[in-house]
Amino acid sequence: MTEATSCCTPARPHWTARLKVLQSPITVIVLIFAGVALLDPARLGETALFAANALLNTLPFIVFAVLLIAYLKAAGAEAMIANAFKGHETRMILLAAAFGGLAPFCSCEVIPFIAGLLALGAPLSAVMAFWLSSPLIDPPTLLITAAALGWPFAIAKAVSAVALGLFGGFAVKALMKHGAFAAPLRKASTSSCGCGPSPFDGRPAWAFWGEESRRTAFRSEFASNGWFLLKWLALAYALEAMLVTYVPAQLIASVVGGDGIVPIATAALVGMPAYLNSYVAPALLAGLMEQGMSAGAALAFLVAGAVSSIPAMAAVWSLVKPHVFGVYLGLGVFGAILSGILFQMMMPVS
Repeated sequence: MTEATSCCTPARPHWTARLKVLQSPITVIVLIFAGVALLDPARLGETALFAANALLNTLPFIVFAVLLIAYLKAAGAEAMIANAFKGHETRMILLAAAFGGLAPFCSCEVIPFIAGLLALGAPLSAVMAFWLSSPLIDPPTLLITAAALGWPFAIAKAVSAVALGLFGGFAVKALMKHGAFAAPLRKASTSSCGCGPSPFDGRPAWAFWGEESRRTAFRSEFASNGWFLLKWLALAYALEAMLVTYVPAQLIASVVGGDGIVPIATAALVGMPAYLNSYVAPALLAGLMEQGMSAGAALAFLVAGAVSSIPAMAAVWSLVKPHVFGVYLGLGVFGAILSGILFQMMMPVS
C-alpha cells in the first residue's frame, strides 16, 4: 500500500517541508513586499527600488566572489590548508589563523577536516585559531562586506578574523601549559559527517580545467553558490529597506549608537544569539549604521554573530567536550568586543 500510494498518487508534503518553504529567502521577500503593498502601498515603490538598486550595485562583487570560490573548490585548495598544521606549534597557530579566512569549506566539510587533524595530533591551540578565524571571513564574505559597508570595514573585519584566531590560539596554548584541555575530544570526534572524503587529503590542482570532474565541480559550485548568494542578498537588502524606512533612527542610536564600551558590548551580546549568515548581516548593518549604530558596535555585532552562527558552533560542538566549546564562545565574544573597541578608536572623529 505504501508503494502504491507513493507511485500512483502524490504524497502530501510533510509539515517540515512546508515550514522549509516558508523559511525560504524568496518566500520571505514576497511576504515582506506583500505586507508593504497591503499596509503601506504608497511606499511600496520606494522600498522595492531601494532594495533593487542595492542588489544591482552589489552584483559585480557577487559574480567575482562566486567565480573565486568555484575556482578554489574545483582546484581542491582545501588540501593546502592542512599544511598550516605541520611543524612548530607557534608556526601552526600563525598559519591557521591566517588560512582560516581563505578556506573554502562548507560548515559540513570542516568537521571531517578538523577531526582528521585532531586525530593525527594537531594541537588544540592551532585548531582553535582556525576555528575562530574561519567563520569570520572568506573571499566571498570579504567582497560582500566591502560592497555593503566599504573597504575600510571589510579590511577591519578581515584583520579582526586573523587577530581573533591568533588571540584564541595563543590563549589556549598558554592554558594547555598549565594542564588544561588534556583530553578535549569527544569519543566519536573522528567520525565523518558523511559528506564525502576529507579535504585533508590530496593536493590542489590550480590548472584544473584539464580534468572533467573538476570542470563539473566548478560549474556546480558556480551555480549553487551564485543562487545562494543572490537569494540571501536579495533578502538582506529587502530587510535593509524595511529597516531604513520604518525603524526610527533615534531608537537605534539610543541602544548601539555613540561612543564608549557599553554600545559595543551590547551589540556583541545581541549578535551572539541573533544568527545572521555572513552574507545577510553586512546589508542589515549598513541600514543600522545609517540609523545611528556606531562603527565599533557594528563590527562587534558582525564578529560575535559569525563565531556563534549555527554552522560554526555545530562544527566545534560535534568534536570537542563542552568545556572546550565554552572557551570557544568566551574567546569569540571577548574578541568581538575588543575588535569593536579598537575599530571605534581608529575611526576618524566626525
